Amino acid sequence: MEFILASGNAHKALEFSELFDSAVLKVSAAPEKLDVEETGTSYFENAFLKAKAYYDQFKKPVLADDSGLTVATLPDELGIYSARFGGVGLTDRDRAELLLKKLEGQANREAFFTCVLCFYLNEKEIFYFEGRLPGSIGYSYRGETGFGYDPVFIPSGVPGEQTVAELGYWKNKNSHRSVAVGLAQKFFANRS
Repeated sequence: MEFILASGNAHKALEFSELFDSAVLKVSAAPEKLDVEETGTSYFENAFLKAKAYYDQFKKPVLADDSGLTVATLPDELGIYSARFGGVGLTDRDRAELLLKKLEGQANREAFFTCVLCFYLNEKEIFYFEGRLPGSIGYSYRGETGFGYDPVFIPSGVPGEQTVAELGYWKNKNSHRSVAVGLAQKFFANRS
């Protein structure tokens, strides 16, 4: 099956192309970026809004995702608002460093990444897959790979307190996006 990706984020397009088995699903960039207002109150709603807008414009099956970081001690500040955390004009690094600053002195640094994929084949066939990655927020900005909050996020179960940005190969196999992709691939591979 072939889908266009509903995103203007070059990092996501690259990551999806590396995660999907092209024998099952092929994902290509949309012909142009659309400005879709993310007015939903959940990852599912925002992924749907993006998928529907791209489907309505290009009349092709669409893959859209919505993802973010939830931090236990800042329950209403990130989540679906992760990309807008701190306001307009901040870089990914600015946002990550603002998060570190807000958590200074906090003992509870528990957090998790969530990714919801919406596959919009047509108005009657819409499928969702969710992946999560549990972990915690570190105390410094570390690592050269990844993007967003990867340099401050330490995944659970990884020895050495490394951030996702220090675990490039590991991330491709274990990230929240990878988990959602795995579920989607299994579903579409078994769909006749």
